[in-house]
Amino acid sequence: MQKLSLDMSVDDAFDHQRVERSLRERLGMESDDPLFYRLVKRSIDARRHRLKCKLTIQVYHRIEDYQSATPPSLRLQPLSDQAPKVIIVGAGPAGLFAALRAISLGLKPVILERGQSVRVRRKALATLNRTGLVNPESNYCFGEGGAGTYSDGKLYTRSKKRGAVRAILQLLVDHGAPSEILYEAQPHIGTNRLPKVIQAIREKIINCGGEVCFDAKVVDLLCSQVAGKRVLRGVSLADGSERFADVGVILATGHSARDIFELLHHRGVEIEAKPFALGVRVEHPQTLIDHIQYHGERPTHLGSAAYKLVAQADRRGVFSFCMCPGGIIAPAATNPGEVVVNGWSPYKRNGAFANSGIVVSVDQEDFMPFASDSRDPLAGVKYQSDVERRAFISAGASGVTAPAQRLVDFLKRRPSSTLPESSYIPGLSSTSLQEVLPDAVERRLLKGFKHFGERLKGYIHPDAIVVGVESRTSSPVRIPRDRLTLEHPSLSGLFPCGEGAGYAGGIVSAALDGFRCVEATSRGAPSDKDQWSNVLESYREHRGGIGS
Repeated sequence: MQKLSLDMSVDDAFDHQRVERSLRERLGMESDDPLFYRLVKRSIDARRHRLKCKLTIQVYHRIEDYQSATPPSLRLQPLSDQAPKVIIVGAGPAGLFAALRAISLGLKPVILERGQSVRVRRKALATLNRTGLVNPESNYCFGEGGAGTYSDGKLYTRSKKRGAVRAILQLLVDHGAPSEILYEAQPHIGTNRLPKVIQAIREKIINCGGEVCFDAKVVDLLCSQVAGKRVLRGVSLADGSERFADVGVILATGHSARDIFELLHHRGVEIEAKPFALGVRVEHPQTLIDHIQYHGERPTHLGSAAYKLVAQADRRGVFSFCMCPGGIIAPAATNPGEVVVNGWSPYKRNGAFANSGIVVSVDQEDFMPFASDSRDPLAGVKYQSDVERRAFISAGASGVTAPAQRLVDFLKRRPSSTLPESSYIPGLSSTSLQEVLPDAVERRLLKGFKHFGERLKGYIHPDAIVVGVESRTSSPVRIPRDRLTLEHPSLSGLFPCGEGAGYAGGIVSAALDGFRCVEATSRGAPSDKDQWSNVLESYREHRGGIGS
């Protein structure tokens, strides 16, 4: 078994016979010699005005080696009626993959999702785009699949645990994702395909004996004192019901669940403010980005071009975020009276526009003016909310109409007399984003855009627009947890998880964290089911909030 790298033209790299011929030449093999190989990675290099493909290929000397090298998927079989329950709050990628891992470990996952299923949720999003009316419980951030379902299905991750990443990707393929995500350097599923994958995962969870509950909003924590420690036993829901766990509660609510952050703070559960990023979403004609990146017309085998940009401005990072080739800008507000934008692309990425968040790192120095005291963990949330409300007011305080400027006018700090066509369905309002953005963010964006224009000739284009605000890049709060047990340090049984808790930054990393957290809960699974039931029964007789 050996791993080889091949540099090929784009046309050759997408032709199976030419790839195989190149492999045989490299290995000194005859045309009729048996050849067993697997494409591990395919990436595009467009540097130095010359397009080429780099292929990483695993070659096997025997068919038995080829067959045994396929990593097995999770063992997902029906659960025992006595399987201990693990409660999972949130049906985003962290929650769904935690549930799959729970089943493989013999635990019964009970997913509590405040929003709706993907099918019903789609109707809420259509209403949002058409009328501007935000449903606080079902929107682009809340609902089955979480924010990732309707933000392109990008699967990029910086995780070095490649075997674990492969397991996540394989599970997605097993549930209907395209197989090329296993080897493309920049894999994505597409917002039009991802809902079907999410639905297939949900059906698998239910068929194996797990539960998935929609319109199940958590409003309180049910805790008790055990041996002098606070222990989380379950949660209360908005409908008045209570759900209890046997082995723990995984909190995987996503980066926009502000009510959960407030609940934890109110109940005395330690949380802390953390840095995040904030800025705008920029949109260009896709043909322009193709011309810049491909140095001319787009090659037949390649999709819409993407870009990744980063700069330093006044000791802070300015960078592209969630770049969506052939995509659409979408309204990502979670409450009326705020404007938030995000982006997504269909599987084919064949839309007329390219969009990307261009954001600036913000930290304690920026949101300290919003803190009630020097240790206020919600200061970042308040800062974020203030900018989103200003965007709403600046755009005319009408639904989710978003404030926008032509990029050339933003750089000159002047309103735009007209705006070009855009993918943003709810509509744009020509206004000055200087009225919306904090001074420090706006100043650094100006420097960042100028740098990007120097790197990509043509990027500063009259038909490019900036739309505000891109503010939900990550959670403004971190929920602490022990490095080894992954439990909250002062509330046993609580396992903060995923992007909302500050431990992930996208679909794959969130799914990986879901795996880790449910594995951590399994280490605390009760060995004596009857004894555990007695503890729960005693608790139910004296249940209450934290400290009760």
